[in-house]
Amino acid sequence: MNAMIDLPASASSVVEPRAPSSPLIEVRNLGKRFGDVEVLRGVDLDIERSEVVCIIGPSGSGKSTLLRCLAALETYDTGEVRIEGELLGYGEKNGRRVRASQGEINRVRRNIGMVFQQFNLWPHMTALENVMEALLRVQRLPRAHAQRRANAMLETVGLANKGDAYPAKLSGGQQQRVAIARALAMEPHIMLFDEPTSALDPELVGEVLQVMKQLARDGMTMAVVTHEMGFAAQVADKVMFIDQGRIAVQGKPREVFHDARDPRLRQFLQNYFDRNAFWSRGGEGETA
Repeated sequence: MNAMIDLPASASSVVEPRAPSSPLIEVRNLGKRFGDVEVLRGVDLDIERSEVVCIIGPSGSGKSTLLRCLAALETYDTGEVRIEGELLGYGEKNGRRVRASQGEINRVRRNIGMVFQQFNLWPHMTALENVMEALLRVQRLPRAHAQRRANAMLETVGLANKGDAYPAKLSGGQQQRVAIARALAMEPHIMLFDEPTSALDPELVGEVLQVMKQLARDGMTMAVVTHEMGFAAQVADKVMFIDQGRIAVQGKPREVFHDARDPRLRQFLQNYFDRNAFWSRGGEGETA
């Protein structure tokens, strides 16, 4: 490839080395179909404590479906997903695998927070009330306790002065940061991000990525589906390239972005470089 994604002089200097531990998320031979379409095929994945894993790949490759299976927002058909050692979504009855009750699913995924492409804020609630809602209804915290925690989370994402603002009065980047604060308020052990900047104007992307970078520095375990290659290069401990429902390549950012040998990965990255080169010239002329 003619272009490369800029990496720090030492990739290991950006993220502190991770202490070895048992994975918080273990995926084995995961398969998922929608009708006749096989969306995920034989996916194996470990996410260690305090590890940041960025998942890249073309549209329709299964990235978001994988993330939704990790959060039990989609049922998977074959294989296993284990969260902190516990099987997610299924149990065993009379020697056969059966779908777990919703209560059991909620118990196993209780320490997972998820941020989506769309912000999904309640329009009739202020930013503070949006962050407080699950604390009141799910965790059943006293209102004063919930309000203190919600204010602290808004401060964490740089919105301490926006608690009284309604979503319609916030920019897209601010709304997404409220959504992140809402997820963080539940004190998750794992954060899942599904293309959190894809619905934002380009000039608002940076403020959301800065919050995510700080979470990574603070040691939050994160799985991030993203098209932001620079973010993945700088922050990820591991990058996974998914193509046609399979993990085609995975490794450290330098291995994936600078030493790519897989032809499909090279093509994907070249398309990314070409598209960005096109827009850097103001959207004029032929791409390289």
